[in-house]
Amino acid sequence: MQVDAVERAIRETDAPDDRPREVLDVRDLGPPNPLRETLETLPDLDDDAVLVQVNDRAPQHLYPKLDDRGYAFETVDGDEAVLTAIWRPA
Repeated sequence: MQVDAVERAIRETDAPDDRPREVLDVRDLGPPNPLRETLETLPDLDDDAVLVQVNDRAPQHLYPKLDDRGYAFETVDGDEAVLTAIWRPA
């Protein structure tokens, strides 16, 4: 996935654009591994970082878990993948 595609997707969301980003590509993982990988990655990130999950579909089962943990998120369909920006609100 090109950096330009991630940056373009971030601009289409309400994710803070002045924070560091980490990209997690889970397109090649079968369920429930994208969910697991994402939830295991989040606690290791700095509170001001934005995680961009790159997936082949919208992570519907992830959304309620993010809500429960206090994360903000937004998903956009990119040219090559579905991108979900995940961040801690200020």
